[in-house]
Amino acid sequence: MTRIDTTFAKLKADGRKAFVAYIMAGDPDIPVSLDIMRGLPEAGVDIIELGVPFTDPMADGPTIQLAGQRALDGGQTLDKTLQMVRDFRAENDTTPIVLMGYYNPIYSRGVDRFLADARDAGVDGLIVVDLPPEEDSELCLPAQVAGLNFIRLATPTTDAARLPRVLTNTSGFVYYVSITGITGAAAAQATNVGPEVARIKAATDLPVIVGFGISTPDTAQEIASVADGCVVGSAIVKQIADGKPRAEILSYVKALSDGAHRG
Repeated sequence: MTRIDTTFAKLKADGRKAFVAYIMAGDPDIPVSLDIMRGLPEAGVDIIELGVPFTDPMADGPTIQLAGQRALDGGQTLDKTLQMVRDFRAENDTTPIVLMGYYNPIYSRGVDRFLADARDAGVDGLIVVDLPPEEDSELCLPAQVAGLNFIRLATPTTDAARLPRVLTNTSGFVYYVSITGITGAAAAQATNVGPEVARIKAATDLPVIVGFGISTPDTAQEIASVADGCVVGSAIVKQIADGKPRAEILSYVKALSDGAHRG
């Protein structure tokens, strides 16, 4: 049982949906980023997605691309991202942390070394958006052996023929992308998401969490009501980009988490 598995089991026992928050590691700098990260659990965040900045973030919209660029310009590295996890774990040993990013920095470090370092730092799961199921032997299977969940994305274009392949070897939860396109591009609609989530849940016992297109407490509630929870990323990252004070950012996150938990 990873922290992710334990968290979902507790949420299910409590009859609550999950709220997952994404921030970019090192945006706008490490002290601010870590300070916000430390405040997320108290703001109602059940799972933290920590973005690993990369120079070619092909799946990300402008808001997260710019966050990654700010982090890289500030000197953020994979080593420093793992150190952020260690620093967070010094105060919090229960909230799951999922690293979300691309394969190149992991490959450059070496898979075995990366997995050992990530596990020792306190990482619980990985989302690597540019590794399809056909490449499971590269990272997915070694990650599971190392005790890390490997979380896969399903999309509106994941048809019945493709879905079983996507779900094979997936663990922790399934991340359903509510809209076609890049992050932050449009608003999610529960009427569209509900049938797709039901289709995925008919094929797996894993929780299904919906992301992309959620920026208000009402939308978080609506989407969580037809899934096992929701993810908010771009909207939180935009608050950070706008230079909002920590307390204001965390108040916004709390409103979103309250909405999701009512779902």
